[in-house]
Amino acid sequence: MSIWGKILGGAAGLAIGGPLGALLGTAAGHAVDRLRAGEAGEANDPTRSIVFTIGVVVLSAKMAKVDGMVKRVEVETFKRLFDIPADEMKNVGRVFDQARRDAAGYEVYARQIAALFEPGDPVLEELLESLLRIAEADGTVCDAEMTFLGTVAGIFGFPAPEFDRIVSEHCLCCGQTNVDPYTALGVPRGADEATVRAAYHRLVREHHPDLLIAHGLPEEFIAQANERMAAINAAYDQIRKEGVAVRDRAPA
Repeated sequence: MSIWGKILGGAAGLAIGGPLGALLGTAAGHAVDRLRAGEAGEANDPTRSIVFTIGVVVLSAKMAKVDGMVKRVEVETFKRLFDIPADEMKNVGRVFDQARRDAAGYEVYARQIAALFEPGDPVLEELLESLLRIAEADGTVCDAEMTFLGTVAGIFGFPAPEFDRIVSEHCLCCGQTNVDPYTALGVPRGADEATVRAAYHRLVREHHPDLLIAHGLPEEFIAQANERMAAINAAYDQIRKEGVAVRDRAPA
């Protein structure tokens, strides 16, 4: 059964409690078992995958409202990116619509998601990347959406420079060519080769698909993670090419 079916199809016991669990129970219309956030913080715990997936739905719905309206293209992009089976689309739509109508602010949901991970966990980074893709669905990320994303990033444990890196990697994933590769690797422009290489290898380790799945990324989202890995490689290759060019221009 897909992650969507486990969460939204009424499988017994797969609920997370707290505001996310309450919203899911309301949307799904069935009783759910209660599990307090914070009781399932170990790697390989399936609750992490559940929280990630519900978090994508709920925070996407909340973000879709921040610029004043929910655009159809954002909803369609959500459906396309996250490979929702046709027989689960109605259930996902109920959760999305319930989150849009819910009066609670997005921060309370972001905090519950963050409680199951270490600050700055790569899986939380993947969730931010998912939200960036939704925000950009209509061709631009407005100021209100960027403020939303920055606030969520802070709750997830990413300081401003790390958020800048995540945004830059996202831009590389989308094929933009005017991205500073140093920012995408989280190092200052002009950093020495050892610093750049260390940053690159750290990111590659953290974003290896097997590690992400072990830490809670659902397999349904792994294609997105692979694209981010390609962006990290592209940034490193660009820096290396720039370094070669500088050496080639250096006087003998």
